[in-house]
This record gives sequence, structure tokens and C-alpha cells, in this order.
Amino acid sequence: MNMDLKDKHTSHSLLHSFSFAITGMVTAVKQERNMRIHLLSSVLVILISFYFSITKMEWLFILFAIGGMFSLEMINSAIERVVDLVSPEYHLLAKQAKDLAAGAVLVFAILSILVGAVIFLPHILRLFSWG
Repeated sequence: MNMDLKDKHTSHSLLHSFSFAITGMVTAVKQERNMRIHLLSSVLVILISFYFSITKMEWLFILFAIGGMFSLEMINSAIERVVDLVSPEYHLLAKQAKDLAAGAVLVFAILSILVGAVIFLPHILRLFSWG
């Protein structure tokens, strides 16, 4: 890395660092369809969580699932952009890097669905039970 660029980058205040992170989050929501899907799903899950008055421990699992999903989706998008930057032409390793990152997102999405099922299925079954 160019030393001038490194010095410039590390001299940012903490506030600037947060603003860069927030810009990244806004960019992800604006430019990534999957991120918007995750955001909508998260809002629905949070509303359902309030409706069913889930426990503090259940909230922790829900919040970690939501935060983990957002984080992995942004890492996946970052990897895709870097790969496209350094390998604009098709290359098997570039494809594999993108596929691996997408696979990580899929694994966490499946885990998040399972967490949601474990937490919400008993509430839903009680809601529709007779008696």
C-alpha cells in the first residue's frame, strides 16, 4: 500500500470511520437487492418478536441472526466488487471466490431460518391450537 495513502487512511477521526461504515450500510441497502430483502425480513421478524413477546434469550438469537445476515451480505458484496475490480474478465478462481462468499451467506440464511423456526413455531402453533 502506498505510504501516503496509508497515512491518510489511518488519520481519520473515529467519527469519520463511523461515517464510512454508515455509508457502506446505506450503499448496501440502495444497491443490493438481497440486502433490501434482508431488511424487510428483519423488520417483519422484529414485529413478530414483539407480537409474541419472545424472551430475552430468544431476542439475542434473533438479533444475532439479523446482524450476522447483514454483515455476511455486506462482506459478500464487498468480495464481489473486489473480484470484479481485479478480474474484470472471467476467471475460474474469481468465480469460485464469488461462489464461496455466496455460499457463506446461504449457510447463514439457512441457520437464521432454523433459529426463527425454533423460536416462532411454538408460538404459531399455540396461536392456531383449539382448546
